[in-house]
Amino acid sequence: MADIIPGRTTHRHDGDLVVFLIGMRINKPWRPDLWLPVFRAMPGMIAELSRDPDSGLLGYRLVFDPRGPWLVQYWSSIEKLYSYASDQSAKHRPAWTEFNRRARRAPGAVGIWHETFEVLRAESVYVGMPPFGVGAATELVPVSRRGDRAISRLAA
Repeated sequence: MADIIPGRTTHRHDGDLVVFLIGMRINKPWRPDLWLPVFRAMPGMIAELSRDPDSGLLGYRLVFDPRGPWLVQYWSSIEKLYSYASDQSAKHRPAWTEFNRRARRAPGAVGIWHETFEVLRAESVYVGMPPFGVGAATELVPVSRRGDRAISRLAA
């Protein structure tokens, strides 16, 4: 478990920042033959991206929802995110092809979704927390006197 950082911290990051949410929804839990392959595909993609420091993936967090897992991902640019998604030699394309093949056999058994956000400005504060969220994906720094309030951190 990550060490808790006492006091107040915020994140620091220069450059582009993209937040990408991606997940699956298990619509027919009694059909693991249809949703389990989707569930098993993501760890390989995350491992592939994490091994490559130039991939653009800055960090991620897995979230468990009663209807299916999803990830919050932080990327260094929209171009790197889309480059990975379309890379024929990466794990994503075969997984996407396989999902579509299975989905045609049993429409609606499992759903997948994603949302992409280009972040123009971001504000964060963490109190008594281990590295978390955008702070874990970028750089954590102590909250300074000038950044004591959320509005001042957002303006910085």
